[in-house]
Parts: sequence; structure tokens; C-alpha cells
Amino acid sequence: MNIEAKKKKIKIDSAPKKRRRIASLDRRKARVGWLFVLPFVIGLVIIYLPIIYNSIMFSFNEINTLQGGGYELVPVGFKNYSEALFVDPSYVTELTSGIRELIFDIPAIIIFALFIAILLNQNIVGRTGFRAIFFIPVIIATGLISDIDAQNILASYMGDTGASIDTGTGRNTVAEIVRVMDVEMLFANMRVGSDLVAYVVNAVNNIFNIVNRSGVQMLIFLAGLQSISPAIYESCKIDGATGWETFWKITFPMISPMILVNAIYTIIDALTRSDNNVMTYIDQVYDTGADGNVISSAMAWMYFLIVTLLIVVVSGIISAYVFYQRRDE
Repeated sequence: MNIEAKKKKIKIDSAPKKRRRIASLDRRKARVGWLFVLPFVIGLVIIYLPIIYNSIMFSFNEINTLQGGGYELVPVGFKNYSEALFVDPSYVTELTSGIRELIFDIPAIIIFALFIAILLNQNIVGRTGFRAIFFIPVIIATGLISDIDAQNILASYMGDTGASIDTGTGRNTVAEIVRVMDVEMLFANMRVGSDLVAYVVNAVNNIFNIVNRSGVQMLIFLAGLQSISPAIYESCKIDGATGWETFWKITFPMISPMILVNAIYTIIDALTRSDNNVMTYIDQVYDTGADGNVISSAMAWMYFLIVTLLIVVVSGIISAYVFYQRRDE
């Protein structure tokens, strides 16, 4: 009996103890991520969601001012949307011109940012300073500095294609700088199509604006270039690949995800800038009075849907050609 009791006691003592559950690394990272975005989520729920709801309500109603003060909303369906599209003569014009300009600006900005990023990724003296120089326009274009820069005569002169330059032999507009440099003649001798010539000429004339809007894209490309293993380039060099082949076979596919990111960022940045023609026009309509409040809300929501649709289309097209490197876990 004593032996059996000892065996039971040993079994009871040797029972496995409950281990304390330790959160995995992924879960801890997820918690830290939620903690990081918590202020934004709180602000979105408390501040922005009521504003968004009121904006949607205004777009489907009319505002009637009451005699004792205040106002009431009268449902009118899609009247405000139809008035913005078919009655207002300027909204559709500004919208189409802004989207058309964006279609031409996206390739120019991305190509320029990629070109500068490749140059700044080389082992050159003072490359940190050059990176800072190319990022300065991003800082200048924000906040108070942007208001100060608006008074800058040189900046306004560079951005005005109607301004004139005294070249000694006569006064030429900024839009004619390319003609002075004979770039048009160069492309004409290469027998390139007139549409491509016009696009390149317009991009060169708009170089000041392109440089100002390429800082963030350049940093994203630079981060993508630095993430490519140098061993891959060494292997290509050993195999006798040229720089041109290395770029198209290695560099370009490896940074294709960055091209997608930069394309989306460029669209959002261009269509939501304070100096965007459509945004400016919507603000002007809003300032006209009570009717302007509801019509501008309808314009803003149509603009939002168009921007969202454009992002989806561009993402779908570029995603079909994006290369994602597989990493062994």
C-alpha cells in the first residue's frame, strides 16, 4: 500500500505545469502597429466620420435658411450632381483638363525620379548633400514655407510659361526655351512622331514643376535600389552583362513595386494639391453661398470617386507587370 501511495504522489508531483503564454513576435508587432495608428483611428471616428456623413447628406439635399435662424435640408436626389455635370460649364472642363495633365505628368515625374535616384545611388563624393538638395523642394512646398515661396518672384517666373526672357536677340517666352535649345529640331531629325515631340517639349518646359514634385518619389526609388543585393550585380558583371542589360534585367524588375507605389502616390499628390485646378474651383463654388455648399459637396464626391477609380485602374495595369522577389523563410 505504501508503494502504491508513493507512485500516486510521484505522478501528482510530476504533472506538467501550465506554461505562460507568450505572444509571438508577429502579434507583438501587430499590437504596436495598432497602438501607433490609434490616434489616427480616434481622430477618424470622432472628427472625420461626422464631417464625411454631413458632406454626403449635403450633396443630396438643398439648404433652406429658416427665419428664426438655422437651416433645414430638403432632399433633392441627384439634382446637385446633375447640375454640376450638365449645368455648370466649368466643372467638367476643369476635371478633364486636370486628368489629362495628370496622365502626362505621371510618366515624366516617375522617369525623372528614377533617373535621379540611380545617379544618387552611385558612389560619388557628396551624394548625401545632393540627396538633400533634390529633397528641398518637398520641404519648400509645405506649410508656411509654401506661402513665403508664393511671393518669390523667381519661382513664379519659372513656373509661368507665359513669362518672357531677354536672350539678347529678342524676348522669348519660357515655353520657347526648348526651341532656343534646338531640342525640337533634334527630335525632328530623328523622325520621331509629332505627338512624342510635343510631349517631350512640354515636359522640358515644365521641368521646374516636375523637379518640385519628384522628391518623395526619388527617396522611395532610392530605398528600393539600396535594397537590391550587391551580389546580384557582381554576378551580372562576372557573366559579362552590360550596364544597359543589368538595368532592364535586374534593376527595373526589382524596383517595379516601387514604381507602383510612386504611381499611386503621384496620382493622390497631384489630385489633392492645394493648387489643383479642380480643388480650387470647388472651393470657389463653395464660397458662392448656400447653393454652392451643396453643389460643391456633390462636385467633391464625384471628384473623389473619379480619383479612386483612376487609382484602381492604374494599380491594376501596373500590378500586372510588377515583380515580387521571393524570399526563403
